[in-house]
Formats: sequence, C-alpha cells, structure tokens
Amino acid sequence: MIHRSLVRALVTSVVLATSFVLAGCNTDEMSLASNAKANKPVPEKLIADMAAKDMDLQSPMLVRLFKQEAELEVWKQTRSGQFALLKTYPICRWSGDLGPKVKEGDRQAPEGFYNITPAQMNPQSSYYLSFNMGYPNAFDRSLGRTGSQLMVHGDCSSRGCYAMTDEQISDIYALGRESFFGGQRSFQVQAYPFKMTPVNMAKHRNNPNMPFWKMIKQGYDHFEVTKQEPKVEFCENKYVFDPATPANMSRAPVFNASAKCPAYSVAPEIADAVSEKQRQDDAKTAELVAKGVAVAARRPDIDGGMNRIFASKLPEASTGLSDPIIPGADAAFARAPGTIPPHVNPPKPNIAPTSMSLFAAVSQDEPVVEAAPGTRVASASSEGGFFSNLAKKVGIGGSSDTTATTAKPAPAPVAGKPKPVPASKPAVAAAKPVLTPADAKQASAAPRPPLKPAASDQPTSSGGGSLAGAAPVVPANSFDTRFSAVR
Repeated sequence: MIHRSLVRALVTSVVLATSFVLAGCNTDEMSLASNAKANKPVPEKLIADMAAKDMDLQSPMLVRLFKQEAELEVWKQTRSGQFALLKTYPICRWSGDLGPKVKEGDRQAPEGFYNITPAQMNPQSSYYLSFNMGYPNAFDRSLGRTGSQLMVHGDCSSRGCYAMTDEQISDIYALGRESFFGGQRSFQVQAYPFKMTPVNMAKHRNNPNMPFWKMIKQGYDHFEVTKQEPKVEFCENKYVFDPATPANMSRAPVFNASAKCPAYSVAPEIADAVSEKQRQDDAKTAELVAKGVAVAARRPDIDGGMNRIFASKLPEASTGLSDPIIPGADAAFARAPGTIPPHVNPPKPNIAPTSMSLFAAVSQDEPVVEAAPGTRVASASSEGGFFSNLAKKVGIGGSSDTTATTAKPAPAPVAGKPKPVPASKPAVAAAKPVLTPADAKQASAAPRPPLKPAASDQPTSSGGGSLAGAAPVVPANSFDTRFSAVR
C-alpha cells in the first residue's frame, strides 16, 4: 500500500508538473503531496471502513464542524451517489465563543460554508499539516468581516482555528488529498456552533446570533434531507442553498453577495423535504420552550472548547464551551485519538461569573491586554496565573462552599501608587469574629451592638483600597490564556 501510494504521488507530481508547463496550473497543486507527512497513506483501518460503507478511496468528501460538541465529521460519497458518515474526529481545541467570526483578532473560529481547493492544502504547515478554510467567503466580505489564515490544523493549539492532534490531521489531510486525486475540485466544510437540533435551538433561543444560525441551518437541513453537498450561493447579504435556473429562463442566474437576489428556483423535491423538516423542528423547538427548557448561559469569560475525551486526560482541565465531562462516562477511559502536546492550553473560566467585577480590580503591576470586543483579561505573569494570584491577594475562593480560613488585615496602600478600581463585594464565607476578654466585658455592660463584620465584608475605602478577607484554597491553574496572541 505504501509503495503504491508513493508511486501514485510521483506520477501525479509528474502529471501536474507537465500541466503547469503546458497550461500554467497552480503551483500549490504540485505541492499537495510534496513531503513525507503530506504523502502519508490513508490508514488501512479507514480503507476497510470505506469498503464496508461502499465508498471508494478517491470518492468526494465533505467535512462538518461542531463547536459545542467539539467534533469534526468526515463524510464520503458512496457508490450510490449520496454522502455517508465515514468517521467522527473529536476536536482537540477551538477558540472564541459560539458564533461567527467577525473581525481580525477576535479569536473566533469561523461558522458557515467554505470550499477547500488543492491550493488551500498546506503540506508545509507549522502545525504539522493544515488546510485553509477560505475565510472570509463572499457572505463574510459582504458584511465587512475580516480575518485571515483560519485553518484546520494539528498541534491542539487554536487562536481562531479548529485544532486537531497531529495524528488526526494526518488522516483528514490524506482523505482530502485522495479526493483531489480522484477528481474532486474542492470539498465543502460546513462549520456550525452546534448540531442544529430542536433541543439546541431551544437552549440557545436568546442568543443574538440566532438569526444567523437559522440561516445556516437551512444548509444543514438541505444536507440532512438529501445527503448531497448543497450548492451554496450568496445574495442580499445572505446564504442561498441549492438554487437552480427557473424553467422559464435559459440562462443561469448570476449571484452577487451584496446585490439583490436574481430569480431562481429550488427543486420541488428538495424544497418540500426541507420545508417539512423545518416544520417538524420548529414545532419541537416550540414544545421544548413551552416546557421551560433551560436557556444556555453565555460565558464570554471562557475561551473556546475542547472535546471531553481530551479534557479527561488533562489534570483539572475543562471542556470550556463544549459538552462537559460526564462523571463515569466512557471518555474518561477511552484512549486519546492522538498525542496531546505538552503545551496544550485547555479552556477554563478566567474567573467565576459571580466575581466578574474583579476585572476592574487589576493591580497596576499586572499587564492588561485587550482580547475580544467587550472583554478585558490580564496576561499570566507568575506561577499559578494572574487570577490565581489575585484571588490569594484579595482573599476569595473558587466555590461557594469553601471553608474560610483566618481573616487577614487589609494592607495599607502604598504612597504614590494608584489605587485599584473598587470591586463589588465577592460572595465568600465570612471569618467568625473573635471576642477578646475586654470585648466580652464591654459587651456585658452595654447594649449588644451588631456583630463585627468579617474582613471580607468590609467595604473598600472611597479611594478603592485593597480588598482583604478569608483566603480559601483556589486552583493553582485558575487562569491560563493565550489572549495576548490573537488572530
């Protein structure tokens, strides 16, 4: 198999080189399999799975990405002409929030429909292997959205990308390469915030991105009912799926993302099937809302997500915005699908939601960087992370049931140093006041005054002096981020 793959790659390189000389083809196509990593054969197990599912090695492929589930699906066309799921790969890391990418540097991984050509495959990637998603597409550009070099790659490190392990991207790259060798001119990537089910649509019903999600759900539904790659066009700053030339027109409609939509039609069998699916989904969503299904809490303090199978292998790791680890689930015992690099940066809360006001209480000697719009975070500058150290300084802990230790007096402010901005009172357990003999004698001789408040309940000074209070144990890795390197 290895020998056949090498021979095929050599022959393909010669053919492409000849085509370049004769017709000036794209040089990126010639480098599609130019090194050992990029020319690694498709694993025998995947070839056997394709044979069992009536797929050819070089048949067309399609990729779907889901942030909340942290999964990448590879679909291949069967001999019947429809696509079927070949394999689901857990995503090692994605960054940002649920929602589309809007501008350069917002750390958002793209959502929408993108086409991957041979020229977008990168065998020389710094992240083992990769392919460029092609963001921004025509729809993104029509809204003035910006960004560049948004990839699916290895290394389990993301700043706006979908990151896999090196072993996973090796498989995915090889599958794409073989599809190109088989004649597919491009393969489609569909990127979603979550699987577009009634349950998820109900849970996220109040998210401001819902109009966009309902629009791309139309493409999701087209694929679900046809199991064919939907044709994607853009007009009037929106997506259009499977448009066809109307029967009374001889010329195919011309689409422009920023212009008015031309006259087009959708095949009745597709339109009817999609309409029926959407009717059923809408009814189920409305039923779930009526039953009071909980609205998913938004967590802008968390950067992206990680599949539970990877998070379960890392100490104190969190899945972030992806599906949480379920105690006793198989993920904790399953083998990780690839090597988790030592520099992996799992998503975790920057700070507890009830203490978000502490963002304003950053010490002047802790550098602050601007990350995403409306979010300020501090870069980690010492062991344990900035917020871990800040928690120790101000005396707050992680969970509400943490036992308080002895209260410490508030340090006097340093002369000439700006005082921190006052922060709202954190919810922590109060240290019990201790009465001295003199206090007890005085209390017995006078009306009982209110109990002395704990140090953690003392209001800050008018100038915003330092907080003090009980200091429960906090995780040493309560903050670790790469916000300083945004894309």
